[in-house]
Amino acid sequence: MSTQNGSVTMQDVAALAKVSVKTVSNVLSGYEHVSAKMRARVMAAVTELNYEINVSARNLRTGRTQVLGLAVPELSQAYFAELADAVIRAAKERNYTVLIEQTTTGGPDEISTVSAMRRHAIDGVIFSPFAPESGDLSRLDLEFPVVVLGDRDAVSPADHITMSNVAAVKAATDHLIESGRSRIAVIGSDPHDPVGTAALRFRGYAESLREHGRDLVSDLVCSVQLWHRADGAAAVERLLERGVEFDGLVCFNDALALGAMARLQQLGRRVPDDVGVVGFDDIEDSRFSTPSLTTVSPGREEIARLAVDTLVRRIEHPGQRDVPVDLAVGYELVVRGSSTPLSAARAPSR
Repeated sequence: MSTQNGSVTMQDVAALAKVSVKTVSNVLSGYEHVSAKMRARVMAAVTELNYEINVSARNLRTGRTQVLGLAVPELSQAYFAELADAVIRAAKERNYTVLIEQTTTGGPDEISTVSAMRRHAIDGVIFSPFAPESGDLSRLDLEFPVVVLGDRDAVSPADHITMSNVAAVKAATDHLIESGRSRIAVIGSDPHDPVGTAALRFRGYAESLREHGRDLVSDLVCSVQLWHRADGAAAVERLLERGVEFDGLVCFNDALALGAMARLQQLGRRVPDDVGVVGFDDIEDSRFSTPSLTTVSPGREEIARLAVDTLVRRIEHPGQRDVPVDLAVGYELVVRGSSTPLSAARAPSR
């Protein structure tokens, strides 16, 4: 194998590392059955000699491009941008690069966009769907490996990385109730999505109310078409225009929460004194809002790492035909200033 500078060869690397040329080839090809000590010795020689791998030749030999696809709905949404960043970093650790495709819309068009990514000579795809209807994921082209992020579709043949939507929103609602809030509104439900993320997060909200002996009040439920800041702000306006009183607010993502919180304060409602607010996603902006936003951290770094590891395993071991895996990621409720307990929020300052 030649190098770009034409002066250093694989034989030179093997001689410096005191290993065989085959061992150097295995290390540079990503062969997993090489000890960490041997891999470190070879890579140290590669660095010292400034050896550059002929990627085209390696790809021809292995039949792989070392490129993963990532399909997300909206890169303008901070969660998906931060997810992409985490996937890129996890892929780099496995010597893969990432090609990002924005699917934009849900349903059949979204699935077709993902299947068409095969034209880009990628080895496999990590797919974060917008809001697939039941059965949509069964249409995925699995001629190449696919890992789906999000809620499990019963008929999907792909590997899945799922998050604890029900338990996480239940914990967020529990937190507001236990902080002294008596009327908790919710923003983000979707009556047209009986099985997806919105439905699962709503179930967590409803379960919390039920366990605390609270009634589910329809006036406190605010549906939105999209989960953007503007939608959160508009939802708060609708609640207040209808004369709905609430002192707690659960939002199904941080964008909704940030928009709702800003509008509440513009309309003279103090956060958290009058209304405690909780979001979901733990995007970077949530730490720097005023007040800082209490939110659910869904384990984005773990999601990215598991997705990349699962996909790479399928790519590098194509002969394994075991059943699709379902891996669940935990969550953390990150309590910040937007949900101070009611007694503390209303205590007079000294």
